[in-house]
Amino acid sequence: MPILSKEEAQALLKKVLSYSKADECEVSINGSDAGNIRYARNSVSTSGAISQNSLAVSSAFGKKLGIATINEFDDESLKKVVIRAEELAHLAPENPEYVSILGPQDYAAPSKQYVPETASITPKLRADAVDLSLKVAKDNKLTAAGFVQNSIAYSAFMNSKGLFAYNTSTDINFSVTLRTADSKGSGYITRDYNDVKYFDAEAFTKIAAQKATGSIGARALEPGKYTVILEPAAGIVLLENLIGGLDARQADEGRSFLSKPGGKTKLGEKMLDERVNIYSDPWNPELPTAYWNGDGRPQEKMSWIEKGVVKNLYYSRYWAQKQNVKAIPGPDAFIMDGTDTSLADLIKGTEKGILVTRLWYIRPVDPQTLLYTGLTRDGTFYIENGEIKFPVKNFRFNESPVIMLNNLEALGKPQRTVSGESGTNGLIPPMKIRDFTFSSLSDAV
Repeated sequence: MPILSKEEAQALLKKVLSYSKADECEVSINGSDAGNIRYARNSVSTSGAISQNSLAVSSAFGKKLGIATINEFDDESLKKVVIRAEELAHLAPENPEYVSILGPQDYAAPSKQYVPETASITPKLRADAVDLSLKVAKDNKLTAAGFVQNSIAYSAFMNSKGLFAYNTSTDINFSVTLRTADSKGSGYITRDYNDVKYFDAEAFTKIAAQKATGSIGARALEPGKYTVILEPAAGIVLLENLIGGLDARQADEGRSFLSKPGGKTKLGEKMLDERVNIYSDPWNPELPTAYWNGDGRPQEKMSWIEKGVVKNLYYSRYWAQKQNVKAIPGPDAFIMDGTDTSLADLIKGTEKGILVTRLWYIRPVDPQTLLYTGLTRDGTFYIENGEIKFPVKNFRFNESPVIMLNNLEALGKPQRTVSGESGTNGLIPPMKIRDFTFSSLSDAV
């Protein structure tokens, strides 16, 4: 099924709602057309395309709710999915946290997530990009494994109170790992953009190649506390857990690093270095995101951390109603302010430290302190007197982004990056951090 236009989606959702007999009904639809190419051991292994659409019906009778989904859109199938959602609602117990659906909303202009040139990417463009990436690998006697995927997607939402929202987006995602012939050196890079004009597989692969060849002969350093420079791909996997922890209900119920005794929270308190400013902005030209969230609430530019102070938390509609506050939705992506300092200059300004390309396999240790553990990977280097001196063996770390952002020494120039853990996008700077805790060595490259 092709990508539906706004008018086509609106007509389809109206038809579905016309079959509803529920007190309240919401219908959402989303779909995408995507193409991809995968390569490993310096040759293409798969190439394909995926087209998918899914429609969900949410029917409520009082506080009894039923949800059914379908991917067939003929009239009989649409009638059946509505009937199924209503049957499930009648069988369900009352949901004490059910909140009546929203009425029509005032949305700002759509963000520029959709780029026609990205929507027009061909299999040849992907193949040519991989050819350039493989040439870099072969020229440097390295072995490459990578993935390129582009997509065009849409989503639409309508309910029985007259709310309607529609959005389209495009995306191109690239990642590649390069290994030396003896598999003792490894380099990695990942990029994700709405606009294909920023995509340069050759240039990106050259960065990964430098890290791979540079990581040969890694030396073991004793675990301990070190000054580190986290490149954006490394920093985002910790920062996303900080942003993900700004949930108001968890804080109010005592389950969060933001909780205080007696049901109080740290909202409005300074918790981080005053240079830390984190916000979300659906209309940011480098990182555009959807202008409405999954339940139809408008998204807006929102400050989350300002000069180290927790400025806002996000709320479900139920919890906002219970607390009698505005129902602020969580962000789809986040932006952290930085400086004009380059990564190279951060390195030059470091007497002793460790450059970290990537952190991976992130797992929670203590939600009350936001403590996480994980590993460095794919290029970890020792810095001395402003120069990269030699590669070092990988470490396991134990660190909290809260502690990390209180030990901030310097920030670099923000760069769009994507989490290797969740796929979340961010526009964040490289960060120079003192006393970052490495707890043990890891033999993996």
